[in-house]
Amino acid sequence: MTNTPLEYSAASHPGLVRDNNEDCFLSQPEHGLWLVADGMGGHEAGEVASAIVRDTIERDTNENPNLPLVDSIQHAHTSILFSAANGIGAPGMGSTVVALRSDSAKYQIAWVGDSRAYLWTPTREGGRLEQLSVDHSYVQMLVDTGVISAEDAEFHPEKNIITQCLGMQELNQVKVDFVEGQWQTDQWILLCSDGLTDEVSDKTIAQILCESNDCLAAVDQLLHAALTGGGRDNITLQIIESPLQRNNARRGLWQWVPYLTGTVKVDAWIFGGALLSLLGLLVYVVSA
Repeated sequence: MTNTPLEYSAASHPGLVRDNNEDCFLSQPEHGLWLVADGMGGHEAGEVASAIVRDTIERDTNENPNLPLVDSIQHAHTSILFSAANGIGAPGMGSTVVALRSDSAKYQIAWVGDSRAYLWTPTREGGRLEQLSVDHSYVQMLVDTGVISAEDAEFHPEKNIITQCLGMQELNQVKVDFVEGQWQTDQWILLCSDGLTDEVSDKTIAQILCESNDCLAAVDQLLHAALTGGGRDNITLQIIESPLQRNNARRGLWQWVPYLTGTVKVDAWIFGGALLSLLGLLVYVVSA
C-alpha cells in the first residue's frame, strides 16, 4: 500500500504476573499495515482469538489490498465465532484490535475494544499526545453520558470492562470505529494494548515520546515503564513513524550509536569515548 515502507518498532511482553501472552501484533510495512490484538478467554483461548484476528486481517490485506480495513475486522469477528463453534480455541474467546493502514500521505485507524491508538506530534514546546481511538468500554460510556469525568475514568475500578470485542457471541456484527488523517512531518502513531495504558499514564507516555530520539528507543522506554509500573497484564505496543521526516538524528551512522541517555549527541560522545578507550587499551596490550 506504500511504496516506501515506514519506519516502526514493536514489542510484546507477557508482563510480570501472567505466564502466557494473549496479545499479538502484526507489522507489515510493505503493505502499510500494523495492528495490535489483545485476546481474552484464558490460556489457549485468548491467544487463539488474537492470532485469528491477526491472520484474518493479514490474509485479507495481502489478497485484496483495496478491501476496507473495517471489512477485514468484521471478517476477523466472524472467523473467531466460526472457529469457536468448530472446536478451535474455546467458546467465549474474544479479542480487541486496533489497526493502522497507511500510505505516503494519509492513514486510517480502526478498532474494536479498548486497545488504543495515539498520535504524537512534535511541537516547539516539546510535543502533543492525542488519543485517536475511543474505548468501547463501560467507563467510557459513563464519560460519554456525563456520569463521570475523563479524569475519574483513569482510576475507575471497572475501567477494564469492555462493551464489545471481536468474537462476542451475542453480536452478529461488531461496530468498528475508525478515524482518518493526513500525515504531518515527524509524527508518530502508537498502537497499544491496555497492558501499557493501565500502567503508564498519558502524561508519562507523552514525556517518554518527547525525550526519545527514535521509535526504537521510545518502545523500549514505554515497555520498561509498564513493567516498572507493575506489569500486571500482557503488554504490546508499536510505534509507526510518519513518512514525512525532518528529524533524521538517528538515521545513517547515528543509528549505530546505542541508546544511553536519550540525547543522541551525548550518547555519541559517551560511545565514542568508550571506543577510544578500548582502542587505547588494545594498542597498549599489543605493544606491551
